[in-house]
Amino acid sequence: MNRKGAKKPTVIPIRDEGHSKFSKMIDKSMNHYLNDLSKDWRGIVLLMFLYILQGIPLGLAGSIPLILQNRNVTYQEQAIYSFVFWPFSLKLLWAPFIDSVYSLKFGRRKSWLVPTQLAIGLFMYCFSYRADAVLYGGANPSGKPDVPLLATIFFALTFLATVQDVAVDAWALTILSRDNIGWASTCNSVGQSAGFFIGNAVFLVLESKDFCNAYLRPLWDYSPQESGLITISDFLYFWSIVFVLTTILIAIFVQEKNSFECDNAEHEEIANLGIVGTYRILLRIIRMPNVQILLLQLLTVKVGFSPVDALTGLKLIEYGVPKERIAALAVILTPVEIFLPLVISKYTSGPRPMDIYLWAIFPRLVMGLALAGAVYVTPYFRMADHQFPLWYYVVLMLTFGLHQIFHFSFYVSQVAFFAQISDPLVGGTYMTLLNTGANLGGDWPNTVSLWLADYLNIRRCEAGVCETVIDAYFIEVTACFIIGCLWLYLFRARSRRLQDIPTKTWRIIKQ
Repeated sequence: MNRKGAKKPTVIPIRDEGHSKFSKMIDKSMNHYLNDLSKDWRGIVLLMFLYILQGIPLGLAGSIPLILQNRNVTYQEQAIYSFVFWPFSLKLLWAPFIDSVYSLKFGRRKSWLVPTQLAIGLFMYCFSYRADAVLYGGANPSGKPDVPLLATIFFALTFLATVQDVAVDAWALTILSRDNIGWASTCNSVGQSAGFFIGNAVFLVLESKDFCNAYLRPLWDYSPQESGLITISDFLYFWSIVFVLTTILIAIFVQEKNSFECDNAEHEEIANLGIVGTYRILLRIIRMPNVQILLLQLLTVKVGFSPVDALTGLKLIEYGVPKERIAALAVILTPVEIFLPLVISKYTSGPRPMDIYLWAIFPRLVMGLALAGAVYVTPYFRMADHQFPLWYYVVLMLTFGLHQIFHFSFYVSQVAFFAQISDPLVGGTYMTLLNTGANLGGDWPNTVSLWLADYLNIRRCEAGVCETVIDAYFIEVTACFIIGCLWLYLFRARSRRLQDIPTKTWRIIKQ
């Protein structure tokens, strides 16, 4: 791209003095992107499929709060349910066990991947016989959903998904060549997004009575019904069969190559660590000064995003927007979520993925304010028939779409950096440690935001009647925007220095 007469691309400078450096970064990234993918295409397809499977139960778990919001549950109950996603923040506790206990004959990663995915399929199959009653209130004398039971069940399902995630993340480090390791983050993002879309948006649309009666049943001249085309039980039953059958095929036909070749005695020792030894290696990784700085950043960077991420969809439903309309917006935006990581992968697969990560933070904070503004004006555009005009949904879609662009730029570059610095010798443990920091950095602020939503409202009371003057949501969004800007000021330079450190510095063995 720097040949004489070649037109230079127009890019947004990442640092005031570093426009030329950023251009060089793009040049190097393009060279990485143009590497021959023929030797890795099977691995890329397999990783994509495994991440799609992983995203389906997670998407289903993420759809439950939208259904609960229409069934008179409090934000405190929503906060209780939010613990469903905490296994991704706790998987560090069992990742070393997964990294050290396996059958080499069957495959180091398949030893956990195959039984875990079979367990997910069987779990979904068993729960499908009771899911409707638990979610729709039939199992509770009060007629309300059994939130604690739902939280317990989906916590267990998410736990199984985290075991699969540890195995797949570690497999990604060896199934791809080092030249194309940046594709691991693309497979992660695209695959999980596609799976989450199926489990979330597709399920919500097909489960909605109103949406199916208005748009789907008329296509086949079917009369309106009192339920959607499917229920949660139907969805669980179908995907349980898919999980079991495809996992059996992977167990039989996919061969796992050796994770690595030991080139000295210390490599050999680490390769054959037992359970206790692997946990010691985990502590060894945590003691690295670079890792400690990175974990501190990961645990705090998402505080600025938390109210928007945790509460925006719920507030839109509270203000009258049907949940199936929100799901339909997700359907429209799914191509962006799937293809955006593919577009930016030529930059994130290069040597400086954190430049994209840092660039995306402030626009994401600003778009969070824009989404909060869209929530604020929502009641003013609700018509007499309780519907909203088409242009309102267009504006909401554009605002949310821009927000998602920065969200995925942030996420893909983060995973690419993790893959770049993780040591393949203990790939499952190393990647899981970094992903745990990232997940916990999102989960704890989201849970706190949900919990505070019932307490931070500013109310005016007259004659025993109280009305909300300022919703807690807008207080939280404003405060966290300021916190996010402060984080960027404090950690921008530190984050850039981390990616300038030689890769060998992050390794267990520095040779």
